[in-house]
This record gives sequence, structure tokens and C-alpha cells, in this order.
Amino acid sequence: MLNRFAAVSEVKQRLQGQGFVSLLPHTDLPLNSSLPQPHPTSPTQPSSISHPSPHPTSPTQPSSIPHPSPHPTSPTQPSSIPHPGPPPSLQCFIHPSPVRYPSPPHRQGQLKPYYLMNAASLLPVLALGVEEGDRVLDLCSAPGGKALAILQTADPAPLCCNEMDPHRRDWLAKTLESFIPQSLSSTSEAGMYDKVLLDAPCSNDRSWLFSGPGGEQHGAVRLRERARLPTLQTQLLRYISALAAVRPGGVAVYSTCTLSRSENQEVVEAVLNTCPGVELQDLEEELALPLQEHFTFTPLGHTPSLGLLVVPQQGQTWGPMFLSRALWFEWSTKQH
Repeated sequence: MLNRFAAVSEVKQRLQGQGFVSLLPHTDLPLNSSLPQPHPTSPTQPSSISHPSPHPTSPTQPSSIPHPSPHPTSPTQPSSIPHPGPPPSLQCFIHPSPVRYPSPPHRQGQLKPYYLMNAASLLPVLALGVEEGDRVLDLCSAPGGKALAILQTADPAPLCCNEMDPHRRDWLAKTLESFIPQSLSSTSEAGMYDKVLLDAPCSNDRSWLFSGPGGEQHGAVRLRERARLPTLQTQLLRYISALAAVRPGGVAVYSTCTLSRSENQEVVEAVLNTCPGVELQDLEEELALPLQEHFTFTPLGHTPSLGLLVVPQQGQTWGPMFLSRALWFEWSTKQH
């Protein structure tokens, strides 16, 4: 993923010369033509991202988001919200064959021009559909790739990056410092958000391929931790975190990088059964069909659809990635 805040023209030419192709179906615009413009309602202040939350939380309180205070908004009835296609500012390239590409070097006083990531990690950001001026919350934000992708798509007002784990929070801060201009970094007060992304802690199936020495012992620990994940994930998605922070008419996207049904579909089902103010939105036409050339989407065998699941296949090795998008339309149900 190219960084629109840095000089990337030479990087783009080099990628194209090596056979990389654009991942997203949009028309190219010149890069580096402009940095984010100030939000119309605040002529003197640029859009900002807030610092990662400094407060770790206990297992029984998985969210470190302060209790949000509502701002005037009329509830929106459930409906299909049109989401625009990927903006030209989001420039992502993939290679038809598995290849290694070097990480960008650190250069004093310069922002890094590109960020390496699993292409499937862009899907939750695309599903979020961030537009100019949206108030956006990125829960469980470390290591920061999805936050960077959000900032490539639009200028939120603001983007709040939240991370509970102190070590991962440091990782997140370093990522943002390496790619985002200092003028965009600030603090912000809690409030209701238009868009909330919950990329939840999960089994992270792909990491099992790289267990290394002592893999069996480490695997046993991970299996015990894995059994506790669905409860944590449901708590994070339900009232106490993600959905608690969404304004009426706002959108929440839940994602994991696991194939586990108990961490994916069953978490979404549990939230639907206890949160009557939630309506799922089908992502098939919006994401699966336009991007099926690059990803293998596996049917989940549920109607209506609970989300999309990307499964790595030969020639399409991205994933695994599960994502589900919910419209929150009922303010009164949030008072329970």
C-alpha cells in the first residue's frame, strides 16, 4: 500500500516495472498532488488522528474507550447504505506470483513511502466505507496497517486509534510516526462515531505456520487462549465497545484473521441475538464480486449472509480474513 503522505512516484513506477498490478478497481490519479485538506467545518484545523489510548484494561473490561457522550443525531431506519468505490488516493499493488518485497528503510526526517501488508487486510477498511469528515474509531488498532489504510481513503475528523496492550500500543505509535505527518497527530475526546472498525484479537491462523522452536508447547498455550477468545470478541463487539461507540445510523465492521466459526459467524450471531438494533449488510456485490479475481471468497452457508470469508488458495494466497458489517439504527436498545 502506497503512502499518499510521502513521495511515491518512483516506487509506483518500480512496482509496475516488476509486474505488480493495482488491486483496486479505480482510475489512477497523480499521487502526491495534495495532502489532506482541512475539514470544512474547521477551516483552521486539519483532520487528525488521536494518540493510542494509554489505559490498559482488565479481561472483564475489554474496551479502553471512555463511555461515549451522544451528539444530536436522528436514528436511521435500517436500509442499504450506498458505499462509494475505493478512492483513487488508496493505491495498493499486488504481484500475480508470490514474491518478497523489501520493507521500506528508515530515513531521518522522511515518511516511509509504502506499507507491506496482507492484501486481505484491506477488505475491512473497504467495507467500512470511510468518507470525508467521518468520525472513525479503530479498536484494537495495532500494528496500525488498517489505520494507515483508513487515512489513505479519506480525511476522518478524527480517527481515534485504540489499543489495550501496552506493547502493541508502542508498536502502533511507531507505525503511525513512520507514515503519518506530525500535523495530523493529536488527542481527541471520546464521543459517538460514524464508523467503528473492530479487528478483534483472534487465533491468527496464519501465524501457526511460523511457530518456530518449541512450537508444541507454545501451541498448547495458544489452544487454551483460543478457547477464551469468542467470549472476549463478543464483548468487544457488543454494547461495551464497538456498538456502544456507534451513533444511530452508524456502521461497525467486525473482522478477524481466522477460519474459526466460533470466532466469526458465532460471534456475529450472538450479537444479533442480543442486540435487536443491529442489521447486517450484505457485502457480496460491494466487495466479493469486484475483487474475486484476487481473493477466494468461501460461501458461509447462511442466509442472510453473516459476512465474507477469504480463504488462502494456490494463486490467491491472501487471508484468512473474515469480515461482517452492521448498521446500528436503534438508539433506544443501547440503553439496556
